[in-house]
Amino acid sequence: MTITARQKAILKAVVKEYVRSAKPVASQQLEDKYDFGIKPASIRIEMQKLTDEGFLNQPHTSAGRTPTDKGYRLFVNELLNSHHYAVPQDLKIKSKEFASDEFENFFCALQNLSKSIAQFSESLVVGYLEEEGVLWKEGFEEVLRQPEFEQKDLIDDLLDYLEYLEANVEKLKPNSDFELLIGQENPCPKAREFATFALSFELFDAREVIMSIVGPKRMPYDKNIALIIQVIKMFDQM
Repeated sequence: MTITARQKAILKAVVKEYVRSAKPVASQQLEDKYDFGIKPASIRIEMQKLTDEGFLNQPHTSAGRTPTDKGYRLFVNELLNSHHYAVPQDLKIKSKEFASDEFENFFCALQNLSKSIAQFSESLVVGYLEEEGVLWKEGFEEVLRQPEFEQKDLIDDLLDYLEYLEANVEKLKPNSDFELLIGQENPCPKAREFATFALSFELFDAREVIMSIVGPKRMPYDKNIALIIQVIKMFDQM
């Protein structure tokens, strides 16, 4: 199937509404909020086509739709191709903090950066300083506020996934500036309900940092991509 521009617009709207509300999105909801230039019945038909092709999922017969891994992937690819993501203004990073010769001060700056990223993205950050073999985590409170974690099983999956990340952190080093694994794209079976950004950057003294940002698949990808690009650019400029 070649997905049409209108279907892409409907998929984009479903993703945005689901990210905002964490509830399945109904056709009536889209009709009330968006103008696709078609009648409500046609919106339902297009949503059914997206469901049949695996971009959307219908949890129950009478329920609205949620994005699938395939739907999120198309949404993200369209986002990256369009470059339509805002630069985050709330993230305050002071590059001079990383210039310290004292490891304690330097590592404190890395932890502060990780805390800022975790707060801004509402996700869990796992950092790894390759040369020293030091690993740290920030953002448990932020990520556990997400409604998905009302399910205890998902908390258990997150803890298991963290063990996997700790054991395989060096394998997560991306081939490009950053990589994104959505749900089943992740090799760890316990990560099927999560999305993971992996990025790496080099510091002043050639120390390399590998960082993972982990959250539910229902994360604000536009905001998080902009955040990651800002961090990478900052270290490139250093």
